Amino acid sequence: MAVKPGNYAILEGIQAEMKTNKDLTIFWQNRPTAVSPMGKVIDLGKEFGNARIPQYTAIDEEWYIGACAGMALTGVPSIAHTPYMCTTRAFDLVFNQIGKLRHMTGGQASMPMVIWQDGAGRQPGMAGQHADAGQESLYAAIPGIKVVIPSNPYDAKGLMIAAIRDPDPVIFWHYGQINAVQTDVPDEAYEVKIGEAKLVQEGTDITIVGYGPAMVEINKAIPGLKAAGINAEIIDPRSLKPLPIEAIAASAKKTGKLLAVDHGHETLCGVTEIIARCAMMGAGNKFHRLAFPDAPPPGNKEMIGWMTPDAPKIVAAAKKMMTA
Repeated sequence: MAVKPGNYAILEGIQAEMKTNKDLTIFWQNRPTAVSPMGKVIDLGKEFGNARIPQYTAIDEEWYIGACAGMALTGVPSIAHTPYMCTTRAFDLVFNQIGKLRHMTGGQASMPMVIWQDGAGRQPGMAGQHADAGQESLYAAIPGIKVVIPSNPYDAKGLMIAAIRDPDPVIFWHYGQINAVQTDVPDEAYEVKIGEAKLVQEGTDITIVGYGPAMVEINKAIPGLKAAGINAEIIDPRSLKPLPIEAIAASAKKTGKLLAVDHGHETLCGVTEIIARCAMMGAGNKFHRLAFPDAPPPGNKEMIGWMTPDAPKIVAAAKKMMTA
C-alpha cells in the first residue's frame, strides 16, 4: 500500500483486471501510461499489446464507444476512455442503445462495458467549453446506466474494478481534481461497491453531502467547520446511480439539516435529486443546495472562483443553516 495519484490508481485497477480477464480491451486516443510517486511505470500498451490496447484508435468518440458496446454485446468486457472536452459526443449511443439493450432483450444481452469519462472541472483559464462540470447528471437520468464519481484515488481504483466486473454499462466519471488527493491505495485488486455511500465523518449538527470535486472541497472545509463549532456528518455517495439514498436520508433525519454541494449547475444538478428524495422521505427539516450558477464557466480566475462552491462557501452555508 502506498500513496498513489488518481490516474495511476485507476490504471493499476485496469491492469489487475486485464491480467485476470484475458479478453478485457481498452479503447483510448492516447497510450495508457502512468507513473507512481515511487517511479513505477504502468504502460498498458506495452504490457498487453495492440490487440487489447489498439493503437489505431481514431480521434472519434462515437466510433470507439460504439465498438466498445459491440464487444460488450458478445460478452467481451471493454473500456472506452473519453477526454473531458467530449462528455456528450456519444450521448445518443448511450441513450438510444447502450442503456436499453439489456432490458430490451429480457436480460439475454449483458453489457459489461465502462465509459471512462474524464471531467474537466471548474478550472480557471479554460473558458466555457473546457471548464464545465456536472454532466454526470445527464447520464444518471438514463435508465439502464450506472454512474459513479470517485473523489479520491482509493475509491477510483475500487470503483473502476467494480465497474469492469458489473454486467451493466457503467459511466465512470473521473475529475482531474482527485489526482492530487492524498490517500493510501492497496497494491492488490479490490472493489468499492457501486451504490454504497461512504461515511467520511460522523457528526450530529448537520449532514453535508457531495461527490467528485465537490467532496474534495468539502474535505477542505472540515477545519473551518470545526473552528466554527459545527459537528458535521459528511457523506460521499460515490455513486449517482444507483443512489445510496437510505444512508443519506438516515443521516439527514438524525441531524435535521442537509447541505448538498455540487459543482454542476444549480438547475437539475445531481444533488437536487438527493434533496428531493430526502424531503419526500421526511428526512430533515432544513435543506440547502450549493452549486455552480446557471451560466457557462468564465475563463477569468477571479470570476470562476467566485462562482465555484469551494471550502469557504461550504463553511459559510453551514454556519447560516445552523443559525437560520
